[in-house]
Amino acid sequence: MQADHAQPPVAVKVPPQKEKPLAASPGSRKQPSQIHYPFWFGGSASSMAACITHPLDLVQVRLQTRTGDMPKSTGGTFVHIVKHDGFRGLYSGLSASLLRQVTYSTMRFGIYEELKSRFSPSKNQDGTPAKPPSFVLLVAMASASGVVGGLAGNVADVINVRMQNDAALPAAQRRNYAHAIDGVVRMTREEGLASWFRGVGPSCMRAAAMTAGQLASYDVVKRTLIRLTPMEDNMATHFTASFLAGVAAATITSPIDVIKTRVMSSQSSQNLPKLLGDIYAREGLRWMFKGWTPSFLRLGPQTICTFLFLESHRKLYRNIRGVENQL
Repeated sequence: MQADHAQPPVAVKVPPQKEKPLAASPGSRKQPSQIHYPFWFGGSASSMAACITHPLDLVQVRLQTRTGDMPKSTGGTFVHIVKHDGFRGLYSGLSASLLRQVTYSTMRFGIYEELKSRFSPSKNQDGTPAKPPSFVLLVAMASASGVVGGLAGNVADVINVRMQNDAALPAAQRRNYAHAIDGVVRMTREEGLASWFRGVGPSCMRAAAMTAGQLASYDVVKRTLIRLTPMEDNMATHFTASFLAGVAAATITSPIDVIKTRVMSSQSSQNLPKLLGDIYAREGLRWMFKGWTPSFLRLGPQTICTFLFLESHRKLYRNIRGVENQL
């Protein structure tokens, strides 16, 4: 009986199957290397905030330019305005305030975000996460952005101060601008194009300090809170970071704000050294923080509202584009 010889198995060639790509889940999102938000987001958010905080801005200007027996306190000034001009008086000069935000804030926010995207990428060339920009770099970028914003919005700033201070002047000295555009046209016709840059030095100094105090501080505080505390990228974090940014901005800009307001509301041209000498002779060093309380009461809510509106803009944009949040 012959032994059966095992036959080797016959290899059957199976054509290679093409690997199907994994279907993306409905909630999946693409992760970009950098999010470029629209340039105008900062101006839009600031304009919305201005509609809420304009009465506080008006009170601050009235306190900084007060004369004679005008009230010395924030509450007294508020009551004085309502008593003499009604509640509508609290929104005197709103059109100029909005024009200022459309020019000044759009430029400073937009340029700052553009500089951040160029000089602080989210990833290195080898694909590893890049270190976040240092506070010094953020301050430098914010200050440069503020200077450009100050130049762009100076004419609107002049009109804004004049319209807010107009009701506090004697009737013979009032300019009575109908609205911001009327103010720009009349100022150009009556005082020439040079009037657009009245007080531009203090204005740009303030814009640089304001932008550094607000934007750079906000970014650093927000980043630190998320990294070192259980807080996440949500409204509570945005509120906390914007509140602290408002404190920093009010403290840094108080002396500059007083000078800028005095120069822009003045009826005559006066060089800066002489103006500082006159203020110091009359008020001493206290002038540097004159109006700090209303300044903070304005800047605090304004900064909070601005960044909450800005973060809402960003969140909506990310939802529409389908991208993840990035700090």
